[in-house]
Amino acid sequence: MTADVNPLRTVAAISLFTEDLAASKAFYTDVFGAPVLFEDAESCSVRFNNVIVNLLLASAAGEIVGGQRLVAGPGAGHRCQLSVWVADVDAEVARLKARGVEIVLGPETKPWGKRIAAFRDPAGHSWEVAQDV
Repeated sequence: MTADVNPLRTVAAISLFTEDLAASKAFYTDVFGAPVLFEDAESCSVRFNNVIVNLLLASAAGEIVGGQRLVAGPGAGHRCQLSVWVADVDAEVARLKARGVEIVLGPETKPWGKRIAAFRDPAGHSWEVAQDV
């Protein structure tokens, strides 16, 4: 069997736009325990194992999205959800709640064999913790 070497199938970084960089940085370092790799006045990069999450002020986002202006602000709806696999969703929900995170869905078991719960970061990005059942 040949190893997949297509570089387009390796996600290295995800950029999330925020209006409040300090609140987002605090959330990702406290809730996820993500170490800071880089920060300046407009951005902060944190590490999730082998993926970098770039937190970027929405006002500066045009320089990395081809000069386009962001259309939607917080509360405009969700276009994606980021998922994190965990061993025990219920234990993770308890840990998140203890850190002041509002759980917006679940925990609940889905028909496709996953137990999930969802929450949002300070900028409104949707996150899910999930486990196999």
